[in-house]
Amino acid sequence: MKVIDPEVILAPFDAEAQLRVTALALRQRKANGLLMRVINFAGGQVEDGLKLLPKGTRSQIEAAARSALTQSYEMASRSRGAGWGAVGRSLSSDRAHKVLGTISGALGGLGGLPTALAELPVATTVIFRAVQGVAEQYGEDPISAETRMECLRVFGSGGPGEQDDGVDTSFFGARLSLTGPALHSLIGKIAPRFATILGQKLASQAVPVIGAAAGAGTNYAFIDYYVEMAHVHFGLRQAVRAHGEDKVLTHFHKVLAEGKVPVNRA
Repeated sequence: MKVIDPEVILAPFDAEAQLRVTALALRQRKANGLLMRVINFAGGQVEDGLKLLPKGTRSQIEAAARSALTQSYEMASRSRGAGWGAVGRSLSSDRAHKVLGTISGALGGLGGLPTALAELPVATTVIFRAVQGVAEQYGEDPISAETRMECLRVFGSGGPGEQDDGVDTSFFGARLSLTGPALHSLIGKIAPRFATILGQKLASQAVPVIGAAAGAGTNYAFIDYYVEMAHVHFGLRQAVRAHGEDKVLTHFHKVLAEGKVPVNRA
């Protein structure tokens, strides 16, 4: 049962508001552009090979995903703190994150799979910071526990070329539990899905030296992808706060259905 706060007065969900929500649905479609399909194809070839690796190796990738998400949750907040001053602010733009991610991916691909695995926490933190920046644009406190957990949810919004990628709107009406167990539970749900995405990234970086160029390209594209999905996620949250969950999500899903835009309801 939803708790209705009588003090909250919702704005009319007029034509202008509907256009903004429509734009978010179209943005979700745009996230699956040509560049992402190309990367998905290239990564998918080696991902098939990853399925043939020993179980321990596959488990290592999922463990790396869990670790990277956990570290990102902590480090992305610290690097935006007051102690970083102008340095932290100068590294907060989408452009800066793409540059950092590109350099990180190139270095990670120099030594093949071992260095690519070592680079995962860095790449994930860069993406996480970029997502935080989007959250701030929509009026959220980027270093609050609630916003950082919402940033984690963006990592569960699918991946390039996935048939079911999209923002999961099924939880929008639920209140977040900000406890440690809740955080670990959320990461536990997201990590397997994120590990699949990482399989594509690691696949492209598996060959030493050549993997440097592939790593740079995939990092750039992944940041671009998750930034787009963050705009959808936090744009919807802003719209829900202003106009109410039912009207906003009904319209959003209607546009998705009409345009056959994928949505994750899991």
